[in-house]
Amino acid sequence: MDLDEIEKLVRIMNENHLTELEYEDSGKKVRLRKGGDERNGVAAAPAALPPPGPALPGAAAGAAGAGPASDLTEVTSPLVGTYYRSARPDAKPFVQVGEDVQTDRVLCIVEAMKVMNEIKADFDCVIREILVKNGDPVEFGQPLFRVKKK
Repeated sequence: MDLDEIEKLVRIMNENHLTELEYEDSGKKVRLRKGGDERNGVAAAPAALPPPGPALPGAAAGAAGAGPASDLTEVTSPLVGTYYRSARPDAKPFVQVGEDVQTDRVLCIVEAMKVMNEIKADFDCVIREILVKNGDPVEFGQPLFRVKKK
């Protein structure tokens, strides 16, 4: 099996939101799995393959906002899971639109495999948009917030 075939399998995994894929052809077998770093609670792509999205592992790896002239930065999900705005259903949300946020403040939780992963701000900012609804599934690299850096 050559690199092109493996890249096709990775593309199939990403397009179908799979975390594991096993494939056998002509006696050659390959098993691909997107693993996690249990120390950080952050999902990591296999070392030999590039990450499936534009985001870097980390709570607030930023990409430019909506347009080239935009002064907003996107905070993206560092892993696949379920997005939660608060620690409990009856609790106040971690952040609101328009709120000033300090570095290391919890923005949300992304739950993956029963592990609650706190997503924290990597820099001081103001929340301009919340892009995901409470309880929604999120993908690796999916924008969660648009913020304005201070």
